[in-house]
Amino acid sequence: MTTTEPTTGPAAEGAPGPDLTSGGEYLVPDVLRPGLTLVLVGTAPSRISARARAYYANPENRFWRTLHEVGLTPRQLSPHEYPLLPEYGIGLTDVAKRHSGVDAALPTDAWAPEELRAKVRQYRPQVVAFTSKRGASETLGVKTGRLPYGPQETTLEGAELWVLPSTSPLGQTYFQLAPWQDLAARVQALRCGAGTSAPAGP
Repeated sequence: MTTTEPTTGPAAEGAPGPDLTSGGEYLVPDVLRPGLTLVLVGTAPSRISARARAYYANPENRFWRTLHEVGLTPRQLSPHEYPLLPEYGIGLTDVAKRHSGVDAALPTDAWAPEELRAKVRQYRPQVVAFTSKRGASETLGVKTGRLPYGPQETTLEGAELWVLPSTSPLGQTYFQLAPWQDLAARVQALRCGAGTSAPAGP
């Protein structure tokens, strides 16, 4: 059963981007602020992440290892260190902030794409990258089969838009590192001020 509990605990207290509803509705706080190069958007916290009050807290999830492996962070952070990400120009949020569990089990009303769009408009990151096709599909209204990995032809509220392979243990069979490497290269170029146009999609 999905639960909706107040956001509390050490990770929440140090988070640079609190629950934007001001009502304790988010299972894990947003990590958002102006001036970010990249915002990574998940679907919903797993049950493990919701209990830990931390992003991608399942030890089998490749997320934190992948960020370090492709050079988005200088070392591998632990899940509870997620509030540090803005130091590297990176933010975090989800399409479904008030529910936990696997994507297929989420109720229809769990998804809040307009809320996500409002956050992108407010904070204006240069790049928004979905960490799975499902989150992108629910936000864009496009079937997952029509979403290639990598940069997309469209933008999201003016931000460059990417779709990445999920790092979840449920998606290990389909995981590819290359789109994450391409994203890291793009972020590095933006950090260095090199180029203003997105690379061509596949």
